[in-house]
Amino acid sequence: MSLPAAQRMNHLSPDRAPPFFCRFIFILALFLAGCEAPGNHATLENILAKGEITVITRNNSHCYYLYRDQAMGFEYDLARAFADYLDVNLEVKIAEKWEGMIPALKNGSGAFIAASFTNTPRRQQQVAFSKGYLTIQQHIIVHRKNQNLKTAADLAGKTIHVRRGTSYQERLEQLIAEGYDFKVELHDDIPTEEFIQQVEEEKIDVTIADSNIALRSRRYYPKIVVSGAIGPDEQLGWAVHPNSTRLLNKINSFFKEIKENGTFQRIYNRYYANVDDFDFVDLRTFHRRLKTRLPRYRPVIKEAAQKHGFDWRMIAAQMYQESQFDPGARSHSGAYGLMQLTRSTANSLGVQNILASRQNIHAGVQHLRNMYDLFDKAAGSDRLFMALAAYNIGLGHIQDARKLALQMKLDPDKWSALTKTLPLLSYQKYYQKAEYGYCRGTEPIEYVKQIMIYYDILRHQGIEYRTDTAPLLLPAHPAA
Repeated sequence: MSLPAAQRMNHLSPDRAPPFFCRFIFILALFLAGCEAPGNHATLENILAKGEITVITRNNSHCYYLYRDQAMGFEYDLARAFADYLDVNLEVKIAEKWEGMIPALKNGSGAFIAASFTNTPRRQQQVAFSKGYLTIQQHIIVHRKNQNLKTAADLAGKTIHVRRGTSYQERLEQLIAEGYDFKVELHDDIPTEEFIQQVEEEKIDVTIADSNIALRSRRYYPKIVVSGAIGPDEQLGWAVHPNSTRLLNKINSFFKEIKENGTFQRIYNRYYANVDDFDFVDLRTFHRRLKTRLPRYRPVIKEAAQKHGFDWRMIAAQMYQESQFDPGARSHSGAYGLMQLTRSTANSLGVQNILASRQNIHAGVQHLRNMYDLFDKAAGSDRLFMALAAYNIGLGHIQDARKLALQMKLDPDKWSALTKTLPLLSYQKYYQKAEYGYCRGTEPIEYVKQIMIYYDILRHQGIEYRTDTAPLLLPAHPAA
């Protein structure tokens, strides 16, 4: 549902303005009262009275995008949590250009900028920043053929491609002023990830990317190398109008609370979990087999996933982890086919030919759904991860881990608790008291982690980007 942008606050009419001294006293009184001076910007009072807050962001894979008709993105999820914190609706305003975000904030089109926005001295002259919520560094991005380019000095004679108006431009200009001999080619509003893709395709030699973007992008473009940093640690922050003092204080209180209660970490993990894990050979093979092996099974995967309520890309990721899309795969433990079914599981699900791809896929997804249904007290990704772990190592071991979690006063319906208790089941002290005995408890944890890496890559291919810049109104409390 699209609605007009939030109405701007009116300036004091010049012909009714009090004398200078009175105006000074008036503004001072407002300040002492803890209120914000009137102006063309969002105030906390106005936001709460209207029951709506507008975030200015960008349409990319790190800020805001649509996936399966659902709004997603690291910055979007944080902004939505902030709207919930204020108990107001969230309106998303997509800036048409990167350079347009600060002007949009200044003219009252939105209340704050949340767009992986680095706090830089140049920007501090125009907006007020929240306290940093994520520490990043700017890194050199090159093709694997150019791994010798590790420092700013190594870039001598090279042309570095970045978007105009970014913190990358600021830093590179500083380095040139310090005497470094490279060229910078500025582009209008090309996303950082697109430059990274151009590096992989050898269309350009070098770009720069923040560490959070760079590390995750290796999954999608495994031929790139995240090389040396070109500057010190920097902070991502939200930006507000310089006069929006109370709103800024509220944002800082919000970040303090969500970092203490674990909400921030959960949102971060949703997008950046395990970004430090990178296996070039494995990911190159995965990308290749997405093209050579997956297409023949995609229709059946989609059919089975839809029948049982799963995202087909998640099922494809699990299938690759099980068999690497090999229909004739057989494990040393007696599992067969694309979904690595055991004979007993296949028989219980009525499978007549365990190596027949269609039967194997449908039975595997049905088995996963059966596991999923058993963990009905868990929610969201916790429930999914438990189901995947049970598929991998057996329901009995997961139940043992849940019982151990209870004994340790951990929540048995949280995957984070099971990542602590499952590994303990490989120690005699714990498994001798467990109903199902010994298990290699680190294996299902690694299993889930790998599936989610593959799923992230597949999901990235299914991201949809908005092509318009109209505001999007979203309720404060989405349905579970």
